[in-house]
Amino acid sequence: MELLTYNQAYEAQVVGLWNQELFADPITVHKFRQQALLDDNFDSDLCYVALEDGKTVGFLLATKRKFPYLERGTEPERGWINVMFVSGEYQGKGIGTKLLMRAEADLKARGARNITLAAYSPSYFFPGVDTENYAGGAAFFEKHGYVKGKTSYSMCKDLHGYRLSDETKERLKKANEAGFDFKMFSYEYAVDLLNFARDEFGGGWKRNCLLTMQHDRAEDCILLVLDKEDKICGFCTRMIDENPMRFGPIGTAERVRNQGLGSILFDLAQLEMEKRGIYHLYFVSTDDPGRRFYERHGVHVFRTFKDYRKDI
Repeated sequence: MELLTYNQAYEAQVVGLWNQELFADPITVHKFRQQALLDDNFDSDLCYVALEDGKTVGFLLATKRKFPYLERGTEPERGWINVMFVSGEYQGKGIGTKLLMRAEADLKARGARNITLAAYSPSYFFPGVDTENYAGGAAFFEKHGYVKGKTSYSMCKDLHGYRLSDETKERLKKANEAGFDFKMFSYEYAVDLLNFARDEFGGGWKRNCLLTMQHDRAEDCILLVLDKEDKICGFCTRMIDENPMRFGPIGTAERVRNQGLGSILFDLAQLEMEKRGIYHLYFVSTDDPGRRFYERHGVHVFRTFKDYRKDI
């Protein structure tokens, strides 16, 4: 078995093997290029192909930040294993172990002191490890010292015929009477929204808003909550990965929580999607409190992921 660093000669075989082994997450060559090869931090020396008699039988993509991710910076002690798979007919021969050991050693040599599986922001393919669809993969990483952590959920909802409920209409009326206003984004709020997202939720949320503005779709995708002083106290957006059905993130300022504003915001966002002929809503990752919130709004779980990490 040969273990080589990646070059474009392997692209077709890698994508073909991906679709064979990661059956719950099929991918196109275009998506592979966009999220892997064209990511700012892609390093061909951290991307490996396992060959047997010239045939691609395994693949691993790892990442170590070279460029800062907004306020997170380069996260110098952190590394990621974005994706890994071995052909089913070649499993059990130590190929996966060799790929993993090589990646861990190379990440450690670049200063990493811990490794996260899959959940590399902002260009992750998966928010964690799907232990239901890839039970063998989860067992493999656990055997090699990766520790299971928090659970996250992918959820979705059909929006055909969506209408605001009478309860939501009453909540909206009371919120308006209390001085809160819900409106689609306009650029007079651009800087305030970027600062609000950063200060309340962190750099990743700021980046989502920034990209939406840069792609000139903020006025169609972002919904704001304003207080009686016309200050932003909540927002939601969608289409952060070019897919109009993808919802999120959504959040309200800590100072106004527990007043039902998030529920109104989500219901209005669903209505805006339905108005635009977008009849399906989904998002990739939320936590347990988020799951409970969305389930109250008729959204259901379709996949579950586990966070895995290891100190090296």
